[in-house]
Amino acid sequence: NGAPVCVHCGNTKVYTTNRGYKCALCLKKFTVTVGTIYHGSKIPLTKWFLAEYLMINHKKGISSHQLGRDLAVTQKTGWFMLHRIREQMRAKAVKQLTGVISADETYIGGAAKNKHEWKRKELIKKGTGGANKTTVIGLMQKDGDVKTFVVNNPNRVEVYPLLLANVEKNSTLVTDGHAAYSGLGFTYNYVTVNHAKGEFSLNGYSTNNLEGFWSQLKRGITGIYHQVSPKHLHRYCDEYAFRYNTRKMKDYQRVELSIGMADNCRLPYKVLVNRSF
Repeated sequence: NGAPVCVHCGNTKVYTTNRGYKCALCLKKFTVTVGTIYHGSKIPLTKWFLAEYLMINHKKGISSHQLGRDLAVTQKTGWFMLHRIREQMRAKAVKQLTGVISADETYIGGAAKNKHEWKRKELIKKGTGGANKTTVIGLMQKDGDVKTFVVNNPNRVEVYPLLLANVEKNSTLVTDGHAAYSGLGFTYNYVTVNHAKGEFSLNGYSTNNLEGFWSQLKRGITGIYHQVSPKHLHRYCDEYAFRYNTRKMKDYQRVELSIGMADNCRLPYKVLVNRSF
C-alpha cells in the first residue's frame, strides 16, 4: 500500500524524521536508498539519475573522465558511479532461455601486434586466438535477450554447467565448432555451424546475431574505455548486455527500468576494488 517498512527488521510502525525514517521497534534509522546503489552516497540523487541517463543512452557507453566533466565530479567518483550502475544493470534472477538459443565465445584483450616484442614471441609459442586474453561466453535467444559470462577456460568443464543452468533442456542450441560444446546433443537439439569449413548458416540456423553483439561490445570497449581489466570485465559485459536487451525501448523507459532494479545491489567501494580496510 506504499507505507514505509523498516528495512532492518520489517516492522511496519515507523516514524518520519527530517532525514528519513526511524523504526519504532528496533529504533534504527533508514532512508529509501538503503540497500540500493545510492546507499551512503553523498552525491545528490539528481546527479545519480543524470549519470544513469547519460550512461544507458550512450550507445557505446561513456568514460569516467567524460562523466566526471559532465557532472562536475572527480574522475574517481565518476568511475565508482559507473560501476555501481553496472551492478544495477546486472540480471539478478536466473532465467533459463528457451526456444532457439545461440552460444558463442569471444576473447577480450589487446592484439598481439600491439604488445612488446618479448610478449609477442610468447603468444606465437602459445598460438593465436584467445592466447593471453579473457574468454567471454554469450547466450542469445532468437530475436531476444543476450546473457554473458566471463570464464577462466573455454572448455567443456566450465561451459557445460553454465549451459545447463541457463538454457532449458531440449531447446535448440546453435554453436560453432568449438570443442567446448562437444557432446551437447544428449541434452539439446544441437546444431553445429562449422566456421572452419566456411559454414556461416546451416538450414537457417547461425550465430550471426550473437557475433554482431560481440562487435558492439568490442567497439565500445576499444572506442570508449580503450582497455578493461579481467577483474572488471564481467561488469562491462553486463552493461552492454543491458543496453542490447533494452534496444527496443525509448530512452526514458530504459532509465526507468534501470532505476527500478536499484534494490538489493549495493556495491561498496572496498568490495569493488577488493580491498580490506
